Amino acid sequence: MTDSNGRSTPVKIKEELEDESNLMSLEKLDRDSPHMWPQKAVDRFSTPNLNFSPPAWTKGLTQDDINSMYQLGALSSNGIIAEVKKLYDQAYQLGVQEAKEMTRGKYLNIFSGNRKKT
Repeated sequence: MTDSNGRSTPVKIKEELEDESNLMSLEKLDRDSPHMWPQKAVDRFSTPNLNFSPPAWTKGLTQDDINSMYQLGALSSNGIIAEVKKLYDQAYQLGVQEAKEMTRGKYLNIFSGNRKKT
């Protein structure tokens, strides 16, 4: 439908207005019913678990290990990437240092099978 200026105007149908009153529910939910919410089930979910024991996978871990895990768990994806890069750099430096020591050992002849016993 359009008005005198040629704009369309919303038209409400009588049925739509009547349907809004039909949407209201007068039903009352009985939350106190023991058949709907047995006390045993309610207690199981409402009381905290006071018998906390650490998981089996934490055996052998120190408090520093656990703290490190929590710190790593709190990192963003970019933070984790930075930590992995740092680990790669440390592993590379360790490999370079080991190669130097192996070369040094070869030059000093400490790896030869014919050692003199003193």
